[in-house]
Amino acid sequence: MASTLVLVIVFIFDVIAFGLAVAAEQRRSTARVVLDSENNYKHCVYDSDIATGFGVGALLFLLASQALIMMASRCFCCGKALNPGGSRAWAIILFIACWLTFLIAEICLLAGSVRNAYHTKYATLFTETPSCETLRKGVFGAGAAFTFFTAILSELYYVCYSNARESFQPYGGRETGVGMGTYS
Repeated sequence: MASTLVLVIVFIFDVIAFGLAVAAEQRRSTARVVLDSENNYKHCVYDSDIATGFGVGALLFLLASQALIMMASRCFCCGKALNPGGSRAWAIILFIACWLTFLIAEICLLAGSVRNAYHTKYATLFTETPSCETLRKGVFGAGAAFTFFTAILSELYYVCYSNARESFQPYGGRETGVGMGTYS
């Protein structure tokens, strides 16, 4: 059966990653145009940049969660053979889906963190209003959603992988591979 300790640790990491991604969406940088003290030009003033830290934290916790699942399952390709059947088929499908949602979540969190940290620095004269570029709404939200999907799929993948691994019995109690040694 799947290791309960691995499942609990991965669940905690995924919940933390999801919470940080939601917090990053709520605390995105906002900007406003202000006139300088001498009233010569307008420039952008940005508020707190904490969403970048939240986004990077979510990215790292999700990465740690995925690394732990892959190490515990030997990244699906290493180790002994799996039992042919439903559990192995589901493990293959969930492995691919888990990696797909993981990559989408990481891309959203990384792009959101980088774009949120970017602030325009230029100023304009009296007539023009500067464009204070900020991160559009929903980038961290998409990262949070895909973090949630990754959490579900990775836990299910690990359980199916463990079921397929534990139930495998080689034919005749011997190794099923081709022997590479000399005959005795």
